Amino acid sequence: MTRVFLIGYMGAGKTTLGKVLAREMGMDFYDLDNYIEDRFHQKIPDIFAEKGEEGFRQIEQKMLHEVGEFEDVIISCGGGTPCFFDNMSYMNSSGETFFLDAPPAVLKEHLKMGKTVRPLIQGKTEEELMSYIEESLQKRLPFYQQAKHTLQIEVIHTKEEIKNYVEQIIGLL
Repeated sequence: MTRVFLIGYMGAGKTTLGKVLAREMGMDFYDLDNYIEDRFHQKIPDIFAEKGEEGFRQIEQKMLHEVGEFEDVIISCGGGTPCFFDNMSYMNSSGETFFLDAPPAVLKEHLKMGKTVRPLIQGKTEEELMSYIEESLQKRLPFYQQAKHTLQIEVIHTKEEIKNYVEQIIGLL
């Protein structure tokens, strides 16, 4: 039985790599944010607006524990998931954790290209976005660095780059 938790800042490539990894390993893939949206029939920005960040984080923890009981799964966690409650120790005790460690400039590029509405960065200029990433990444690093494995992420643009990262993860499992 295998459980893999992919953690890291938004835009690090958790969902992109997670889908390919799950396919390669013949396992189920869950994006925690999508799972929450499906279970609560609401988009994440709407949950944030209605319940605030604290309310969202409580839901997120509950759903993490729910999917964390599934067997043979790859789980892509939200960028903030490891930073609240006992989430990091729970993931470490339930499976293998991988921190996708991308530098701020790469994160900014990935987030600019992204099509997803992300409540925490909505409406920021490029300069504001970069400074927000740098500040919040510093706060989150102590949590991310508790992962059992760390992968240095430079860019994820081509199928070849994705395949390379997926092979690295499989090699560590």
